[in-house]
Amino acid sequence: MATSSTADDLAVKPSSEALLHVSRPAPQRNYAQYLRWLLLFVGGVLMVMPIAYMLSTSFKYPHEVYNLNLIPEEPTLENYTYVLEDGRFYQWFANSMIIATITTVCNVLFDSLVGYALCKFRFPGRYIVFIAILSTLMIPTEMLVIPWYLMSKSLGWLDTYWGIMFPGLMTAFGTFLMKQFFETVPDEFIEAARIDGLNELQIWWTVAMPLVKPALAALAIFVFLGNWTAFIWPLIVTNDQALYTLPVGLTTFSVEQQVEWELIMTGAALATIPTLIIFLVFQRYIIRGVVMAGLKG
Repeated sequence: MATSSTADDLAVKPSSEALLHVSRPAPQRNYAQYLRWLLLFVGGVLMVMPIAYMLSTSFKYPHEVYNLNLIPEEPTLENYTYVLEDGRFYQWFANSMIIATITTVCNVLFDSLVGYALCKFRFPGRYIVFIAILSTLMIPTEMLVIPWYLMSKSLGWLDTYWGIMFPGLMTAFGTFLMKQFFETVPDEFIEAARIDGLNELQIWWTVAMPLVKPALAALAIFVFLGNWTAFIWPLIVTNDQALYTLPVGLTTFSVEQQVEWELIMTGAALATIPTLIIFLVFQRYIIRGVVMAGLKG
């Protein structure tokens, strides 16, 4: 009888696992998070679609260009063969690389110097200078084209590398970005370096610059990409096709009778390779630089 009673008790009493299962609250569905994921997915698709269409068009024949299908009916590599066999493409590629590289190096040096001076030196009028530099961000580039052109013409800079580069050798955005990052460098480090006998240039180069590497990387990438894709000013200041940059050179595939979109898209696809490589290699510096700049702003 005792055995049967015990069995009955066990049958009536729920197990501890069953109690735990009953007492565990049902997981709540976070519909807001699902909505965010959906919006991010849709935004990502919208941003990728132009690139996908560019790549698709680069593999199409001319009669297929105006078909909106992403998969070509008759894929071909003739467009890439034509563009790569055209010696002008390599010249344009080299021009863009030279101009973007030199401009990037100059921005990193000049913007960091000015940002360091405005941040770590106390002199009368430094806030006025800083505001004057920032005020140039409110001037549209289109309004500066005519003064730049007149300056280039009077100084003989038309159809030269220098004429293309000089407007972007230093930027207000870069100065602002570097000043914000130099604010994070403790003044105690600067004073200790001065006590050790370092001059200001040595302090800037050996103490301050290593502490703002994320900002330097972000600035370098932004400037390089901006000059790599620049179109309006290089188009205005150059007439010699040997000095064309890639964006300007690709427009020569357009003629009065017909725009050869398949060749333009092929050249654009090839032109995105360096920028894609740079972004993939330095993307963590871009994200970190932008986030920290925003927090310090």
